[in-house]
Amino acid sequence: MAKKGKKYQEAAKLVDRETSYDPTEAIELVKKAASANFDETIEVAARLGVDPKKADQQIRGAVVLPHGTGKVQRVLVFAKGEKAKEAEAAGADHVGDEDLINKINQGWFDFDVVVATPDMMAQVGKLGRVLGPKGLMPNPKTGTVTFDITKAINEIKAGKVEYRVDRNGNIHVPIGKVSFDSDKLADNLATIVNTLIKAKPPAAKGVYMRNVSISSTMGPGVRLQTAKYTG
Repeated sequence: MAKKGKKYQEAAKLVDRETSYDPTEAIELVKKAASANFDETIEVAARLGVDPKKADQQIRGAVVLPHGTGKVQRVLVFAKGEKAKEAEAAGADHVGDEDLINKINQGWFDFDVVVATPDMMAQVGKLGRVLGPKGLMPNPKTGTVTFDITKAINEIKAGKVEYRVDRNGNIHVPIGKVSFDSDKLADNLATIVNTLIKAKPPAAKGVYMRNVSISSTMGPGVRLQTAKYTG
């Protein structure tokens, strides 16, 4: 394992790894421990008591954070005709069909989120091997396959984030920047945690929220108390 840098080691001294902190205190600790010379992203990491190998325990969706993430998302929309015009009017950064498919196949990835109208999915599906591994494939579960293009773009620009359990039962979601007010980070954090609680599959047994922590890009993780959150 690579040795952690001096700044990280100093920041880690602020956190008791055996303690679960109240969310408000945890946010203050994360902000205090952030030492990079850029505005670090704060991320929540949740370890859930699910078996992702089973179809009935897959967790995937999207939610709009009340205060956004602090990142301006570049939206690409696959659409034709009037829907393409609608996408442009709604503020999409890139709009097209076969032209964009060919461009992506040639290695272009100057975008963060992909939205597609349902009638385009037969063609967009050809990009599955390219977009899939990057988590960019449009999906109805996250609201990125839809005819309501304006709503989709507005939500993404407002701070919509996607969450998806990985093969180890973990979910990682950004909740903002270190520069955010603590109250705004707390609101975003509560939105994510409560969303995950509500997403608990009926088939999941035992302890569901096994471990939840937050950390900045370059900082140590701070474990949370989750008892205050309700589904």
